[in-house]
Amino acid sequence: MSYIYSAPIIVFDVNETLLDIDTLTPLFTRLFGDNNRLREWFAQLVLYSQTMTLSGLYTPFGELGVGALQMTADIHAVTLTEEDVQEFKQRMSEMPAHPDAIPALTKLRDAGFRLVTLTNSAPSASPTPLEKAGLSEFFERNFSVANVSQFKPAPATYQMVARELSVETSELCLVACHLWDVIGAQAAGCQGAFITRPYNALLSAPNVPKPDFIASDLITLAEHIIKHQSS
Repeated sequence: MSYIYSAPIIVFDVNETLLDIDTLTPLFTRLFGDNNRLREWFAQLVLYSQTMTLSGLYTPFGELGVGALQMTADIHAVTLTEEDVQEFKQRMSEMPAHPDAIPALTKLRDAGFRLVTLTNSAPSASPTPLEKAGLSEFFERNFSVANVSQFKPAPATYQMVARELSVETSELCLVACHLWDVIGAQAAGCQGAFITRPYNALLSAPNVPKPDFIASDLITLAEHIIKHQSS
């Protein structure tokens, strides 16, 4: 096994990058009769998490998730029961890993990369979502934006990871399937690795930075990162 000590620390986004939120689809289909409502809810959640940060406010991501679910229900005149909300919370805490997650993490770990996570979600009691998904063993640290009460892509979130690891942001490489997250990390001085999962794509516009690494799956992305550090 060859170790690459000069390699960046790989910082993984969690929800949708590692864990599959599409497993929530049956719940949204049952509640709304339309599985597209899942993406509508998720877009509202991201929008309002960023709005809270820009406004100098903070509410834990899970609570915003429930609020965005109720907002989506109100928009479509759907009545939610307490049982619906509890099922939503349970499904959110038990999302499985994407099939490419373990093979990709194994490649990076075996190549000597240090791996951590950075999530908008608040810390949770054990077993955590990563533990339930069988991914926790790969990561030396798991960071939450709750520590700075700001959501990604606020610079403070990436800077917090660098500070806690006693490195510069330039020594971090964020892996995410959300381009807004990658853009935020790059703006904060990190490298950015973008995985183009379904519903996510590049944005072509002036001054939008291009990710340092791009691939359609985590395994290929990991191989690109390893090859770059070995060259």
